[in-house]
Amino acid sequence: MPTILIEGSYSFIFFSSDKGEPPHIHVKRDKQVAKFWLNPVVMAKNMGFKEYELNQIEKLVLKNQEFILEAWHDYFSS
Repeated sequence: MPTILIEGSYSFIFFSSDKGEPPHIHVKRDKQVAKFWLNPVVMAKNMGFKEYELNQIEKLVLKNQEFILEAWHDYFSS
């Protein structure tokens, strides 16, 4: 479960078992986790975040979309 980015209190992570899925990122804070598809950026799953916080997280995913996609391809192509 590599952490590829930390923004404030949010950790952006991949799960090794996600290799067969389209590019996405899991965003974690404490015990909350959300999953966002990357192309286009769309929330796929939410476990514990409030709506206002999901909006903030989505903005962070959009801001870092290119970096996250590059990290996805680097990590899962090896």
